Amino acid sequence: MLIREPFLLFFLALTAAAQTVPGTRPLTGDGDQAALMLDGIHSWLDRGLAQAPARREALPPAAARLALAEALGAHQQRAAFTQLDLSPAIGSAPGLTIHRAQWPVLFEAGAELTAAGLYLIPTAAPRCQAVVLPDASETPEQHAGLAPGLAADRQFALRLAASGCAVLVPALIDRNSALSGAPGVKETNQTHREFIHRMAYQMGRHIIGYEVQKALAAVDWMTRTHPQLPTGILGYGEGGLLALYAAALDQRLTSITISGYFGPREQLWQEPLYRNVHGLLLHFGDAELARLIAPRALVVEAGVGPVIDGPPPATPDRRGAAPGSLRIVPVAQAQAELNRANHPHAHLVDADPTATLAHFLQGLGLNSPPAAAPPATTTATPAAPLDPATRHRRQFAQMVAFTQALVRAADQQRAHYWREYNPAQPATAAPYQARFADWIGILPVTPSTQPVLTRLAYDTPAFRGYEVKLPVTGEVFAYGILLLPKDLKPGERRPVVVAQHGLEGRPQLLIDPLDNARERETYRLFAAQLAERGYIVYAPQNPYLLGDRFRQAQRKANPLGLSLFSFVVAQHRRTLDWLKELPMVDPARIGFYGLSYGGFTAMRVPALLSDYAAVISSGNFNEWTWKTTSIAAPFSYMFTAEYEIFEFAQGARFGHAEMARLIAPRPFMIERGHRDGVGIDEWIAYEHAKVARDYRTRGIPERFSIEYFDGPHRINGDGTFRFLDRWLNWTPTSPPTPAAQK
Repeated sequence: MLIREPFLLFFLALTAAAQTVPGTRPLTGDGDQAALMLDGIHSWLDRGLAQAPARREALPPAAARLALAEALGAHQQRAAFTQLDLSPAIGSAPGLTIHRAQWPVLFEAGAELTAAGLYLIPTAAPRCQAVVLPDASETPEQHAGLAPGLAADRQFALRLAASGCAVLVPALIDRNSALSGAPGVKETNQTHREFIHRMAYQMGRHIIGYEVQKALAAVDWMTRTHPQLPTGILGYGEGGLLALYAAALDQRLTSITISGYFGPREQLWQEPLYRNVHGLLLHFGDAELARLIAPRALVVEAGVGPVIDGPPPATPDRRGAAPGSLRIVPVAQAQAELNRANHPHAHLVDADPTATLAHFLQGLGLNSPPAAAPPATTTATPAAPLDPATRHRRQFAQMVAFTQALVRAADQQRAHYWREYNPAQPATAAPYQARFADWIGILPVTPSTQPVLTRLAYDTPAFRGYEVKLPVTGEVFAYGILLLPKDLKPGERRPVVVAQHGLEGRPQLLIDPLDNARERETYRLFAAQLAERGYIVYAPQNPYLLGDRFRQAQRKANPLGLSLFSFVVAQHRRTLDWLKELPMVDPARIGFYGLSYGGFTAMRVPALLSDYAAVISSGNFNEWTWKTTSIAAPFSYMFTAEYEIFEFAQGARFGHAEMARLIAPRPFMIERGHRDGVGIDEWIAYEHAKVARDYRTRGIPERFSIEYFDGPHRINGDGTFRFLDRWLNWTPTSPPTPAAQK
């Protein structure tokens, strides 16, 4: 007999303990769907990175420079100054003297950022001027011939000064880790550059931007004090990176040399974290930066560069650094990238420092061969001791203090960013939702034509559970477990709760973690409990698992202007579309309840997907800027292995209170255990007060609530269950069964 009534088909399927959800095809195979899902995301990203140069959007030069400056956090006005702070001569060589130098760079939020290094000045009137940027593993003293460690032919600053150039050499933050932490709080094995990067990136700044600004502040002084002299910039290794960015931004530089850096940038995710630039590859590879330099003279020295295997080794007391390595770019790759730039006045030199300097000087109008490095001697005085380590410690501490001042001013920055929002006029939130979507990164989705696959995974007295595999786009799919109560009646439509796991979690942990006592206590089978209360429950698999495997996906996504949550949002959108098609689901009553990283999800996904009618964030809601940047709290992400957690410019744009504005007017709840180590009650209460004020101003204070409970980082499931009952308009069909209380 052919039965056409869908509700009757559904009823018969349930009573026969169907192996699939009606309307889907069987899911087969024993592979780890979570791992396969992450593989699909990586495959999508690998293809996107490979295609990035061909898809790169060309911008007019002025717009390109503005976009680059903003991506680097280097768009702030620099401090004006008329004089370098110079020491008496600390060294000399035939025809030149060497001085300690310091100069102002930025002044913001009551804090100052200065640059420090060496100034090499010819005894005769200089014929040109240059900024020389060492690698992060080098010191200005080495480039000036005052300290061992560099071959004489690579003492670029000394050779240029001997050739008639006045030379400023800023000191860079190095790659050691002795200062990376907070004494009495926590220490890490992060390089000093990564430690600065984490806090700065969150505030819309960057260690790259800070040091580019230091170099350009030097250019400001040079071009203002000696406008008649041609000005160039030369950098090696990390200094080469900075020189390339600085020259792309500033057209006053007439000769540019990049040594030990230039090449294809599509594998940026494998480089150290402190080189991560959000959205860089949308508009810029090294070739596009070279085009911004054209037609000015450009020299690329290839076949050289620093080799770094990773951060300093971890110890029991120092850990948490992100992986990342540096390798010498093969000459052929550097040449191919330079060819792609089509720069009319560019030269590639194969590991030849003298030829490199000769081309650089020619770009400055000097056609004589570069001088050899003359013998340099130190003449340190008590007033100006030759101590690079002390200078580095002060420069590092100042950069930390400057960034922490920005953190303290983050509330004001967000208030300025949200100045056009009025909670009494909800429509004013719409532009910010669009900005939030752009900030998260919306995945360009070509709808998949593949079928939805399901199979029976659980059969309990109260519900059946089905694994679900949902195609999203290309090789990207969503996966989760759907729980259907057995007392569903034909034609009935019930509310759904999307129950979201945390870091390294799986949906099974919310239903039946077997012998995993720790996860049982953390999640308390809350998906199973909700199903036993009569809710339809869907527990998605989010891709934040398998350690560095998912964190590498974030690294791959960021240069493309995307994030891991670009995929999470797309997966949830596809899941919601499918849930709303099910005949037993009431599409107007779908709630979201997530713990930990699931609470992180609760702050972002429902802010963009209005299908979620009620939202609960458990074990995550926080003063998020402090949580990510504080060096006073041991639970800060400044000290942990979650290097993927940082979101560019979050502190200046979107805290949790601002994300809650995008959830409103929908009901929103926070679940907080007093002993939850993700934060302290005072921080949560501080941010909670902002949300409460917004909901009250909207005239809907009853739609926002918080429940504190005396417990650790876990689901409590008391007030939150009542919250769902109220706002999803559901009367529980039965109390929890013993199975759900395990």
